Amino acid sequence: MSWTAISIETDCEHAEALADALIDNGALSASIEDADAGTPAETPQFGEPGSVTTPGWSRSRVVALLDDSTDPDILLAVCAPLAELNAVPNYTRETVAEQNWVQLTQSQFDPIRVSDRLWIVPSWHEAPDPNAIVLVLDPGMAFGTGSHPTTRLCLEWLERAIAPGESLLDYGCGSGILAIAAAKLGATPILGVDIDPQAVSAAIDNAERNGVTARFADSAQSIAGQFDVVVANILSNPLKALAPAICSHVRPGGKLALSGILAEQADDLIGVYAPYATLVVEDTRDGWVCLAGTRKSA
Repeated sequence: MSWTAISIETDCEHAEALADALIDNGALSASIEDADAGTPAETPQFGEPGSVTTPGWSRSRVVALLDDSTDPDILLAVCAPLAELNAVPNYTRETVAEQNWVQLTQSQFDPIRVSDRLWIVPSWHEAPDPNAIVLVLDPGMAFGTGSHPTTRLCLEWLERAIAPGESLLDYGCGSGILAIAAAKLGATPILGVDIDPQAVSAAIDNAERNGVTARFADSAQSIAGQFDVVVANILSNPLKALAPAICSHVRPGGKLALSGILAEQADDLIGVYAPYATLVVEDTRDGWVCLAGTRKSA
């Protein structure tokens, strides 16, 4: 069995409408890419809640996967006017052979060495070091597989900062990776909260898989008490808005770490948190930073 992949170049004003029209009229999938990817004209896309951005690329590529029964010419003749294109666009096509998609996907995710004693290992891999602290974590819908620089920065900070028996709050827990790592490093009790119900569900499952005790809840619920350690790997705008709430859950003299922050945003975040905590740039990687410090006594 095989499928047909078609690629259509268009602009950012029409790319999303064309991808939607293709899906609505029989395409198995559709994605939007930078048509200049891999060239000097490639344009990275960055954004976060509250930021003002122009989505997409001036030269976009829509890639759609079709089954053998779908005629690309007929499909595009239907979709072009739905996407408000003036003419049926040209396209290129290639045949996609049947593959073991599960095996192919799994092959893209290898164990990640965080430090000498901390590894992140997908469930289908053996732990490279049987004596290491192993976080068993598979890629999923919730953010946090350990491959992103901000997650790595937080994991490295936790390994340095956590003392056995300290309580921890993971604010914006995603997959639960930071809470699980903290548990394996000796923290207790542990609470992780997130605005996304799917993230909370994934974190609960991941904690069970790793055999650790941690509680996860919707961040809209009331968070009781203060913690010895609070970590929040979100993005700069939410971190600004949540500064009073996050800091209220750090005990006086307790430890706080923030990430999801670009290097050029660090000074701004340090200033926002200055009334509550003394933060410094703890570490940097690939243009991202981890801020860390302690909660003020008053």
